[in-house]
Amino acid sequence: MAMNRVPTSKPRNMRRTLSKALPTSAVLTGRRLPAFRRALLRWYDEHRRDLPWRQTRDPYRIWLSEIMLQQTRVNAVLNHYRIFLERFPTVEALATAPEDAVLAAWSGLGYYRRARRLLQCAKEIVLLHRSLFPQRAEDLLKLPGVGRYTAAALASIAFDEPVAVVDGNVERVLRRLLGLPLTPLQTWPHAQSLLARSRPGDFNQAMMELGATVCLPREPRCAVCPVRRWCVTQPSPAVGRAITMERRASPPANSPRSSALRQVKKEIWCALSQRNSRVRLVQRSRKASLMPGMWELPQSSEPPRLSQAAAQGRTFRHSITVTDYTVHVLQNLPLASNAQGKWIGIERLSQIPITGLTRKILSASGII
Repeated sequence: MAMNRVPTSKPRNMRRTLSKALPTSAVLTGRRLPAFRRALLRWYDEHRRDLPWRQTRDPYRIWLSEIMLQQTRVNAVLNHYRIFLERFPTVEALATAPEDAVLAAWSGLGYYRRARRLLQCAKEIVLLHRSLFPQRAEDLLKLPGVGRYTAAALASIAFDEPVAVVDGNVERVLRRLLGLPLTPLQTWPHAQSLLARSRPGDFNQAMMELGATVCLPREPRCAVCPVRRWCVTQPSPAVGRAITMERRASPPANSPRSSALRQVKKEIWCALSQRNSRVRLVQRSRKASLMPGMWELPQSSEPPRLSQAAAQGRTFRHSITVTDYTVHVLQNLPLASNAQGKWIGIERLSQIPITGLTRKILSASGII
């Protein structure tokens, strides 16, 4: 499975788009293509990571993993995936759950709109599809929160539909493999032309696994690549040229252009107050543009009017979308914004939706 997946928009006619496959590189035509597929699948069978969603064909569990993995690292998903399934083991259990319970189980993964769309989609599957997931990608596309990538991944992995998937890892593999300056839109028909129709789900996961573990963005491990004999960027000097082209197209993380997009810095102060096995939290507005309805520690963008010695506490680094926060945590000290709030028992914290920052602070403080 790929990391940091960003689902693409839904095409008007997925089947028509996929049928217009572009010609592949001459290295991957005719008799060479079956050998390429066999080599990739053999490598995947022997070296794939042992991930829980790869041990099932249950469309509910596969769908859940795909939504969680969007824009989120695999390691960050593993524990949340387990906890979520313990609370909502079936699509029926999810569909009948209160939104706050779903957000509580999702807490820490971020991008909470995904959790709300997940709940909306589960309700539609139960009410309109008798709790059965559609088996074709073009039908899955009609569900809330399901884009082209998710539909193809679920259809191929759970139902063996021969439809290719493309995420950031697959795009990179295809550009290097074929030696073509592909646009994101062009990668879909190329991916479809390479697909092993006998094992579409495994092949799709193998392509993603290759990009996630071998064909890395900056330091590809070409020496251990199972399909290097078919890659037009071999030998290594060509690999260097391909990577240089990619870096020109996408500025490095420390470039001025990238920094302008990423490094917005802010400083905030949070009040951590405990009393009789309870913690004081406030709830964000249901109409807030960011994390509506979530519970968090009282916070302020202004430092407290206290002596420097009295205001000492722990400091955390935390990022939300394009903002990097320096967070000062004050123990049992009031803030200007601390007039409202509610004392919540520590045993209830797992049942309410709390923000990722609050979870981080409470965990580091040994409260949860």
